[in-house]
Amino acid sequence: MPRLFVKNRALGYVSNHVPLCVRYIRRRKQNFVITCVGNAFHTYNCGNLALLSVSGCHPADIQVLCGDAFLVYTACGNEIFAWKRGFELKHVYRGHLSPVQLMLPFGEHLISVDEDSNLIVWIIKTQDIYLELNFQENQFSISAMLHPSTYTNKVLLGSDKGELQLWNLHTSKLIYSFKGWGSSVLVLEQSPAVDVVAIGLASGQIILHNLRYDETVVNFSQDWGPVTSLSFRTDGPPFMISGSSAGHIVIWDLEKRRVASQLREAHAGAVTGLQCLPNEPVFVTSSPDNSLKTWIFDQPNDLARQLCAKEGHHLPPSIVRFHKADGKNMISSGGDASLRVFSTVTERFNKSMGRATYNRKAMKKGTVSVKSVMMPPVSMFAAESTRGKHWDDIICGHVGLNMVTTWSFEKFCMGSHKLVPHSTTGKDKGMVVSTLCLTHCGNYAIIGYSTGQIHRFNMQSGSHRGMYGSLTAHDSPVRGVAVDNLNKLVVSGDAIGIVKFWNFNPKLSTSPVYKLTLSEGISYFRSHDEASLLAVIMEDFSLCVIDQDTRSVVRKLDGHPNRITDAAFSPDARWLVTAGMDCLICVWDIPSGKPVELFRLDRACTSLSFSPNGQYLATTHVDLLGIYLWSNRALYTHVTLHPCPTPLEVASTLEELPLVELPGAVGESGLPHGEDEHGSDFDDEDEEPQYVSPEQLASDMISFSSLSTSRWQNLLNIDIIRRKNKPKKPPEAPKSAPFFLPTIPSLDFQFDIKPDEKDDAESSKKNHLYSMTAFGNLLLKTIDNNDFSAVLEKLKSLGPTSIDYEISCLSPENGGSLVLMLQFLRLIDHVFQSKKDYELAQAYLGLFLKVHGRTIAGDSNLIELSRKLSETQEECWNALQEKIFFCLSVVQSLKTL
Repeated sequence: MPRLFVKNRALGYVSNHVPLCVRYIRRRKQNFVITCVGNAFHTYNCGNLALLSVSGCHPADIQVLCGDAFLVYTACGNEIFAWKRGFELKHVYRGHLSPVQLMLPFGEHLISVDEDSNLIVWIIKTQDIYLELNFQENQFSISAMLHPSTYTNKVLLGSDKGELQLWNLHTSKLIYSFKGWGSSVLVLEQSPAVDVVAIGLASGQIILHNLRYDETVVNFSQDWGPVTSLSFRTDGPPFMISGSSAGHIVIWDLEKRRVASQLREAHAGAVTGLQCLPNEPVFVTSSPDNSLKTWIFDQPNDLARQLCAKEGHHLPPSIVRFHKADGKNMISSGGDASLRVFSTVTERFNKSMGRATYNRKAMKKGTVSVKSVMMPPVSMFAAESTRGKHWDDIICGHVGLNMVTTWSFEKFCMGSHKLVPHSTTGKDKGMVVSTLCLTHCGNYAIIGYSTGQIHRFNMQSGSHRGMYGSLTAHDSPVRGVAVDNLNKLVVSGDAIGIVKFWNFNPKLSTSPVYKLTLSEGISYFRSHDEASLLAVIMEDFSLCVIDQDTRSVVRKLDGHPNRITDAAFSPDARWLVTAGMDCLICVWDIPSGKPVELFRLDRACTSLSFSPNGQYLATTHVDLLGIYLWSNRALYTHVTLHPCPTPLEVASTLEELPLVELPGAVGESGLPHGEDEHGSDFDDEDEEPQYVSPEQLASDMISFSSLSTSRWQNLLNIDIIRRKNKPKKPPEAPKSAPFFLPTIPSLDFQFDIKPDEKDDAESSKKNHLYSMTAFGNLLLKTIDNNDFSAVLEKLKSLGPTSIDYEISCLSPENGGSLVLMLQFLRLIDHVFQSKKDYELAQAYLGLFLKVHGRTIAGDSNLIELSRKLSETQEECWNALQEKIFFCLSVVQSLKTL
């Protein structure tokens, strides 16, 4: 895992090609729909399609999904998982030798079929195999499965050759074989009528067949290819609904035996999941276009309309940007020409702004076809929320067009303005939008074109407000444009590597204010919203950072061995994150110009964006429909960043970086409840080893202690502190206690019950006729061994008041002796010679001289030892002073450069 970023979750996934599953929970009296999103599944409320739960991640993508009133069953590879409440793993079934392709709940049993047409009946509670049937794949390959209503212990199997077989699973016998219709059976669905089953074929035919008499009741033909899904209404009208691979939905009237209505382009992909809700005029559909929709029959003539939809991008997004300063919303767009808003807080705030169209009103009226008015995919966009409540705050450039569309984030729709320069017409194909940006005030849009022109537009009215340069701003296509925070300068760059600084007012910008020539052509700009830094991505895949205030290049970065797809500044402008087609994401430290993070993904990143609060990094990737969030660990933990190899160095040495998996649908990777034996990744994140400073960096260097300054800084001011803290009222006598125990003088309240210290104190009293404290006894023991480590640790554990008391008790008049005073001076001398705990020794010595100055002056041994101690102290101070002066000289010299 990267040191700086941690996998968070993937956004924007709703459904895929796996058919949906509808469950009715009696206790809650609600219907729930379950969709697959790769290696996890989502549970939605059918009422408003609100996301209720997300399952744990599977070892691989889910292949089959089904459920009953109690459990949800998923097949992943050769294994089957049973989930309770949508996220609690209950059972795991192992026994298939090839991937499972079909599943069917069967009362207390579960039927599963793998790709080799091996059928296994499982006992759900015990996870044991009840029955196993092996079909020869070349003779009868199972492609569909159904339990006919009222047929006890029987299951109907369909094959890819069109044949049907009815089996009794209790006796393990074949009851009857149906000849079929010469086309692969894709769907089997039970009709409301007993004995009648709907059969969807790959040829587009829909057969309603009576199993009891082996007779076809009615035959329908669907014109849009294979039948991908079937369902029946059970609320009254005899309607059958079918889905096609083209995304159309057909509603059949079974009484009149004809088409009742159609829903053209209900989905952008095949309708793989379709289910009518029991006894309700509502049906639910899903598709690989990453959408889930509910439809209701409330129109005249029993026509259906869309009731609710939950959608994501049905083509991979190529641009993602955070919007507003709170970092809770992202705007994304891509090949489907739609703008979508994704929330990092909850998926309920996800919204769609719609698709870009030439004539929005005509499309709503239905006078023109949808495809004829759809605009090309969005190639770039810019957003600024300052004036979003007053007018449009998003502009989009489209592939191959010189027209820029405006959008409103507050209204979640496309705006009414289309920005086209006056010098050309909307049909001119030689002029294409190549870059754009919005000013920080939100009033103007600056647009650069492939002809070298730069135009300015007003966002409120959509009017043209001038152009930069006399005829053209550049002699080559404009690749980047940016505006400073105060709207004083416009910076532009072209394909030959010329960066020009213009006055913001177009009337004063017939010529640039300053021109900067770079070594290579420019691909695009990426600016910081608050700082004056501008990242310039070159055509040779290198980068440079320009300071707009000084108008100079301040950093040159090596770049990537392949095309750099996107770059983004961190909110504090310290990092620049870049992504390339080499599948690498690199974090550059701008002050040092070195990369501090580099990791490789299995898919190249096409776009990335740093949230304004620095919490997330959002990425999009090649051929993936989701937006992936990465958490910034530097916000909530200490991360030590070290320089790492650049992407060019990794490519030149052919060093393979380990692959980092993309975030999943949930924040954790792996099945819950510790089911890591199923192949999931349950390894905890490697914790970065915490740096522990050594006690002393070098033997010739003076080291300070790690104690807080409150433990030694006020030792000389203890008397003043006592006078200030003297209570106004005398202390009250405490209540009588049953017994009294001595306490240890320290910050922690502890009883002094050690017998050895009492014995030592008593022996010392007998031998020396002195009443010494525990500290005095430790100091007395150092006469024989000169080991002052225990004495020093004792002093470190005491508070300022206790230290003052212990040092005061060293004199003969306070219960000590001259021997103890000599040993204390030897302790200070030992600390000075070891060059450790320097500030503690100075504080202890200062307090000792303040308290016992007269006693020292009256004893020759103390005076002689004090003179030696003074020499040692002066030697240590001279060494420290020399290093301090050297550092000050170096800093002063650097300031004058």
